[in-house]
Amino acid sequence: MKYSISLFLTLAAFWLLNSGHYTNLLLILGLASVVLVLIIARRMDVVDHESQPIHLTPTIFGYYIWLIKAIVEANITVLKHIWLGNDSISPTLEKITISQQTDMGKVIYANSITLTPGTVAIDLCDNEIIVHGLLRQDIESLKSGEMDRRVSQLER
Repeated sequence: MKYSISLFLTLAAFWLLNSGHYTNLLLILGLASVVLVLIIARRMDVVDHESQPIHLTPTIFGYYIWLIKAIVEANITVLKHIWLGNDSISPTLEKITISQQTDMGKVIYANSITLTPGTVAIDLCDNEIIVHGLLRQDIESLKSGEMDRRVSQLER
């Protein structure tokens, strides 16, 4: 039931933010559309801990702040190497072992790698991710485990 309430609140907030009109008729129509989507989602049996990861709420914002900082730093590094030219890059493709136990944790980690400029998660298989890095140091920083550790903290 808590996942249904979370989905209802998320959909209602999304509808209100995108609508911009708050007349009685539109609020009633918005409520009807949110309820209809909620009914359909429940009948499809897709309202669960993966579709509404409530357990991540207390810690996810700290991770977002850290990830945004990592993205900005990686952007600066990539920009520097664009200016320096082709001789300054060292493209690398390597398997990295991960410590996440849940599918959601593995996907968050792979997506975080891809969001960070200069790295792309190519394949996620069991406890390994194949990563392409623009620079060898990008792969080494992933191997150091800071991002892996932070994503693993989200799973708890």
